[in-house]
Amino acid sequence: MALTSSLSPVLTTALAMVGFALAGAITPGPVNVLALHHGSRGPRLPAFGYVLGASLSYALIVACMGLFAAQLALALPRLARTAQWLCAAYLLWLAWKLASAPADGGALAPGGGSLRPWRAFGQGVAVQTLNPKAWLFALSAVGVFALPPSPGVPYALAMLCAVSLLACLVGVGCWALLGRALVRWLGTPQRTRLLHRALAAVLLASVLGMLA
Repeated sequence: MALTSSLSPVLTTALAMVGFALAGAITPGPVNVLALHHGSRGPRLPAFGYVLGASLSYALIVACMGLFAAQLALALPRLARTAQWLCAAYLLWLAWKLASAPADGGALAPGGGSLRPWRAFGQGVAVQTLNPKAWLFALSAVGVFALPPSPGVPYALAMLCAVSLLACLVGVGCWALLGRALVRWLGTPQRTRLLHRALAAVLLASVLGMLA
């Protein structure tokens, strides 16, 4: 009986964390748009590298928010604005690379072809780290689930980081799998070029929405 009562708040909190984290991880955004692109390129390792980089980066953002929430909350307006401009500049560059990419080459690779897995991993880290939505969503998650630490869930921040990592792997990974499902449809240069330009337009819309 005691074991059941002690597990109940942990399970309840974990389920709430999963729902919250999945909602943030699977909704459209620049991180997921680029995951779709990497999935559509064909090779699995670069796509996996990108998903892993974005997911680990988000889990670290959650950890930073939990460990330094008070200091970060005070600096958040300036931090968020700086991140917005940095992310906007990076996304505009990626949108231009996508829109101008040849139909038979990798849109985001320096010399054509797909990115190497470690480069894709670094790109996932960069896009997620510069994504203001990730920082704001992480702050919300920490505020709801880890501040103050619940007596029934003493390791709430560690649990939140683990759940955020898994949710991001699932959410971003679903977009990469969606891109993978488009590989057969992208059988002609015209369709590949169309996808590149559509993704570039979505990234541009993300930038405009971010700065509005």
